[in-house]
Amino acid sequence: MTRFFNRLATLVTGRSGAWLVLAAMLMIAAGAIGGLRGAEPPTAVAALPTGSESANVAELQKRFPHHESAPVMLVVTRPDGADLSKADLAVAADLGARAAEVVDRDAPRPIVSADGAAVVLNVMINADRPNAEIAVTIQEIRTAVQAAAPEDLAAQVTGGPAFGADIASAFDGANFTLLAVTIGIVAVLLLLTYRSPVLWLIPLSVVGLADQLAAVLTAAVGAATDLPFDKGIISVLVFGAGTNYALLLISRYREELYGTEDHRTALAAAVRGTGPAILASNITVVVSLLTLLLALMPNTRGLGVAAAVGLVVALVFTMLLLPATLALFGRRLFWPLTPRPDRIRSDAGGAWRRVAQAVTSRPLPVVLASIIGLAVLATGLFGTRVGLSQLEQFRVQSESAAGLEIVARHFPAGETAPLTVIANSSQTEQVITAAEDVSGVDAVRPAGTSGDGLVKISVIGSAEPGSEASLQTVRDLRAAVREVPGADAQVGGQSAEDLDVRGAFERDLRIVAPLIIAVAFVLLMILLRSLLAPALLVLINAASAIAAIGAGTFVGKRLFGFPALDVNVPLVGFLFLVALGIDYTIFLAHRVRQESRRLGTRDGVVEAVGHTGAVITSAGVVLAAVFAALGVLPLTTLAQLGLIVGLGVLVDTLFVRSIVVPAVISLVGDRIWWPGRSGNAH
Repeated sequence: MTRFFNRLATLVTGRSGAWLVLAAMLMIAAGAIGGLRGAEPPTAVAALPTGSESANVAELQKRFPHHESAPVMLVVTRPDGADLSKADLAVAADLGARAAEVVDRDAPRPIVSADGAAVVLNVMINADRPNAEIAVTIQEIRTAVQAAAPEDLAAQVTGGPAFGADIASAFDGANFTLLAVTIGIVAVLLLLTYRSPVLWLIPLSVVGLADQLAAVLTAAVGAATDLPFDKGIISVLVFGAGTNYALLLISRYREELYGTEDHRTALAAAVRGTGPAILASNITVVVSLLTLLLALMPNTRGLGVAAAVGLVVALVFTMLLLPATLALFGRRLFWPLTPRPDRIRSDAGGAWRRVAQAVTSRPLPVVLASIIGLAVLATGLFGTRVGLSQLEQFRVQSESAAGLEIVARHFPAGETAPLTVIANSSQTEQVITAAEDVSGVDAVRPAGTSGDGLVKISVIGSAEPGSEASLQTVRDLRAAVREVPGADAQVGGQSAEDLDVRGAFERDLRIVAPLIIAVAFVLLMILLRSLLAPALLVLINAASAIAAIGAGTFVGKRLFGFPALDVNVPLVGFLFLVALGIDYTIFLAHRVRQESRRLGTRDGVVEAVGHTGAVITSAGVVLAAVFAALGVLPLTTLAQLGLIVGLGVLVDTLFVRSIVVPAVISLVGDRIWWPGRSGNAH
């Protein structure tokens, strides 16, 4: 490994090598971006767990006539809440006919609520299309309805297809906004960190180019594997990780410039000194992300693959293109605070060294207080509801959300999202009877036959879709219809999908989370050549992640009014917090190991914190701010993820990495490197 980084440092910092690397990287990036620009990953996120009962039902429905059709609900009420008159009902029927004309369908039959204050008309549309195309159809229906609706009636278009279309529309321009906000945050923080009007442009340009290449590469991978993912999260990871790597390399480069006149020699030393830590941290995160391939959720698997590809691109650009560019410009990039051997360092880490000295002088009280502090933060998880209803998942007001609320007020709660039972048609009556006897079921009615021996039965529940009561109805309904001999009945629909998704994420959390910890342990063991140090550091990291999720959940409920935690946030949040937190652990522990060989473990900790405290803090602030940018997106899930990871990274860099880890290493002393040799100077 040492030989590899020696050769890499010579290549990227040499007079001819730097130009060669720069030209090759730019040509490769331009060719790949141009050649892959047309690739598109799946646009509709597959929300159903592989092999689940609800996924089986969705597949079986394709055997029925008009399986591609889904209802768009036109709900008509009076703005004052009064009952609808016969004239109002006639107008509503006309609005339904106009909506049906848009999609060339027969006029729908009006369904009047029991209280007489609302009427619903179900217009069938082709939903087997991308959300962007469905959104155009929804907008055409809304335009036709609004043009004909009188002022004394309120008409809203809602239902599953409309809800999906509104979400897609809300993302129009959102990813561009996220990218612009992310670039702005990184630019400001780099400018403040380097205090140079020029230097910050270099890492920002390199990481920006890496992000553009990662965007087309991940799109191509998503299209090839048919795995969906959120593009915004990939950009955040590439910018966050790439900037972190750049900060570590440039900080060591500036440190080396104070010891030599030759900037290429200083840069080569920085590449050799930081390369192993950057590579180890990248491998840790990438392998951790690839554990998501074991998940049941297609979108979770897609996130793992795409994020891994993006981070590999970030590594290549920051280890090749960044040092090559720095080599060409030299130390003048740091103007006006240009580091030279004849100048006193302006950032020698005195404050961080004093913090480390205070922590290492009394490590036991610090460790005990830290354990209490992390435990207090973790209590934010107590009493937290996991799982968002359909209306709670969307942060932006929309016509479909308002329409669903109106339908829920005037019709049985399950009317907006009926359950679907698929069974053998020979047992239709028995399955209907079994379903009618289930507590929480309001209505059961046949909904068609497949022509090859299957029957579809629609079941209306009394509980609000997504609520715990609706999930219990699904459990009871599945148990009841399974007992019908020869029916081979299966239950799908929105609430069934919610139940299966929650079960999949619980299973994925139990399987994937321990694997993430194991990956971090193994790679730290290889880097530090120790068993005890990796075990303690990974334990600290996992405790920090749990504490961050608790703190983020508490802040989200109290400050932002999040009603519950989305089901995928615990798994993805834990993954990001552990994997990205290990970055800072590796940066610090690798430097501690180096310094301990000269000074002994305790003094090595003080020296390492003095050298890395500022850069780790800067990197953490950048990463936290970049994740906070997810708050500009319209989904509650992404806002929660941005809050929890952003807050967790701050806790990790300002508290765990600066105080807890130095205290633990100092408390254990030279035994921390067991079974390897101690860190005493020789």
